[in-house]
Amino acid sequence: MAEHQADAIVIGAGPGGYHAAIRLGQLGKKVICVDRDEVGGVCLNWGCSATKALLHVGEIARQIRQAGELGLTAGELHVERERVAKFKTDVVNANVGGVKTLFKGNNVQFLYGEASFKSPTQIVLKKREGGEDTIVAQNIVIATGSAPIDVKSWPRDGKTILNSDDAVKLESVPKELLVIGAGVIGLEFATVYTRLGAKVLAIEALPQILTGTDVEIAKTLGRILKKQGIEIMLSTTVGKIEKSAKGVNATFKGEGTNGKDETRTFDAVLVAVGRRPVTDALNLKAAGLSTDEKGFIAVDQQMRTSVVHIFAIGDVTGAPLLAHRAMAQGVVAAEVISGIRSAAFDPVAVPNCVYTDPEVATVGLSEEEAKAKGHEVRIGKFPLAASGRARTMNATDGLIKLVGDAKTDMLLGMHIVAPQAESLIGEGVIALEMGATLEDIGLCVHPHPTLTEGIMEAAEAAHGKAIHILNPKPRTPTAV
Repeated sequence: MAEHQADAIVIGAGPGGYHAAIRLGQLGKKVICVDRDEVGGVCLNWGCSATKALLHVGEIARQIRQAGELGLTAGELHVERERVAKFKTDVVNANVGGVKTLFKGNNVQFLYGEASFKSPTQIVLKKREGGEDTIVAQNIVIATGSAPIDVKSWPRDGKTILNSDDAVKLESVPKELLVIGAGVIGLEFATVYTRLGAKVLAIEALPQILTGTDVEIAKTLGRILKKQGIEIMLSTTVGKIEKSAKGVNATFKGEGTNGKDETRTFDAVLVAVGRRPVTDALNLKAAGLSTDEKGFIAVDQQMRTSVVHIFAIGDVTGAPLLAHRAMAQGVVAAEVISGIRSAAFDPVAVPNCVYTDPEVATVGLSEEEAKAKGHEVRIGKFPLAASGRARTMNATDGLIKLVGDAKTDMLLGMHIVAPQAESLIGEGVIALEMGATLEDIGLCVHPHPTLTEGIMEAAEAAHGKAIHILNPKPRTPTAV
């Protein structure tokens, strides 16, 4: 058994972990990062990068199928599964290799193995090749992420009953796919497989897809997805799932079935009912730590746990479970460890993106959340149907919505259903961070023709001054 000494240990090499490790290295700390799997964690290997590569493939497939609408004639589309899988794998390998290079360039030592606490300053590492090492450090960062929730009554086999890790491997494109859960993960995979030719039914137990998202935005996306052929049932629960010679039989009941039991046969079922924090193997008790009833670790704005020299970042600290949130928290933890007292995590402008077709991106408060917090809201909306750029893209289904405070005119939230929404939302992130008003956004000259000018139009619509739509409440423009 070898013993390693370090200034800091980072447990987990996902987005949060590798950001923490690299920043610690940049700040001159001797850092060891450990992970039982590959560098990059779920995000680079099975989640963010892998799914977005498949979504891009699906987007190209959709464009080929719709080429005739633009006056282009394309032959019949054939999906070569092995080559698509290779593209996805190449993307993953390039990203993982990039992080390894950054580790080397910033003097981060990486070790494979399963880590658990021996004491508040000691980690036992069960090495992948066998045996155990001990690592001693003054500071420890827990960045072990999350894993899909598996439902015991629907036993996963990785072939016909899947979780999100299985679905990204693309071993086959089912003709009929049931997706249980119409949240971010469920709808993204529904989009992937629909684009590749599957017939998809998405079932959600709650009365809204993308629970927690602005209601109008969620309804807008739901309408668009149904037009694309994705069947969606809300307020509907799945009961039995049984394998048969013909596939997988699933029984469900609720609003989608008019309150009656309905059984259908699918080639595969994807269970996408959420994720759980990966904390069970850490032996947190030995470190003097505990979790809440869901397994999450409580932290303050500097990412400190109840043990002052132990930090936690990312999914293990609770919702929202987002890679970029973990990245920001990792940098904060590293800077606090390095003595930067001002470092703190501010969640006011953490965006969320859903890579459906079109995409959804949100930041800040929804209309419902703003009202619940006591704001008198001012809403500005701009439909993509009025966007010249959207027409040139043959993509006019969508909406840009701004939520502001009627008294102060401060922007409270931005919500977008549109192509490239994940990039457009950056304007809302900066506006919230800088304390912009709706008037500020409306006065900014945006390039034409672009999708971004729809944000300007939505801001102007909040004051009844939009040019390219009929304003919902016409009023005489206020002189500025």
